[in-house]
Amino acid sequence: MIVIEDLATRPELREPALALGGVGGEFLQHGLAGLLAKSSHLAARWPEYFLVLLEDGVPVARTAAVPVGFPTAERPELPDHGWDAALIWAAEDLLSSRETNTLIALEVMVAPGRRGGGLATKALEALKKRASETGMRKLVVPVRPAGKENEPELSFEDYVARRRADGLPEDPWLRTHERLGARFVKVAPFAMTVTGTFAQWQAWTGIELQDGLTAVPGGIAPVLASSALDVGVYTEPNAWLEHLVDGASTC
Repeated sequence: MIVIEDLATRPELREPALALGGVGGEFLQHGLAGLLAKSSHLAARWPEYFLVLLEDGVPVARTAAVPVGFPTAERPELPDHGWDAALIWAAEDLLSSRETNTLIALEVMVAPGRRGGGLATKALEALKKRASETGMRKLVVPVRPAGKENEPELSFEDYVARRRADGLPEDPWLRTHERLGARFVKVAPFAMTVTGTFAQWQAWTGIELQDGLTAVPGGIAPVLASSALDVGVYTEPNAWLEHLVDGASTC
């Protein structure tokens, strides 16, 4: 039986939940916006949106989200900078005491060996329920398609457009969202950005960058690099999907 807890009531679950691992390559931890997503920050400010799925008392999945004000006059649409912008919006709203009405999911992580068994669906359903319980109008997600790591040089738009014979997305993570009623809103072309020197990229990935485009482990897009400037820039696209909460209107 799966039991769902949050860090507001069970703060001791933070470390065992984080031990489930992370999404994508280790290099993603070195983006500047990602510093705002440290578990200590999320646990301190939004513990009610950090959910842990337990089986026999052991964490098997986790999900985290942040509340933001959206849409507003300054934010008429979801940002092109996706995941990075979600964190900046949340921090900005916290500092300005802006009223929040939308939940943005930052991650859903399932334990290795337990993937494909419906836990990701349960985590998303729990997050939608929590959004409803806390008065949020909708849950939006900058989705990082799981299978795109296998084809980093393929156009993101072409990848997310792929459909199976039954009409559902070919990518399993996009398919999970759509089965839960999510609608595609737009592509976030600059969802995550990580910049580093050639030496840093080699330390993060074990790969020596070449001038131009280089695929790296855990990336869904290649790194654009210049040896003359000693810089490599990774810009990852995501897909914004929207889940309605309690029949609220769409953006």
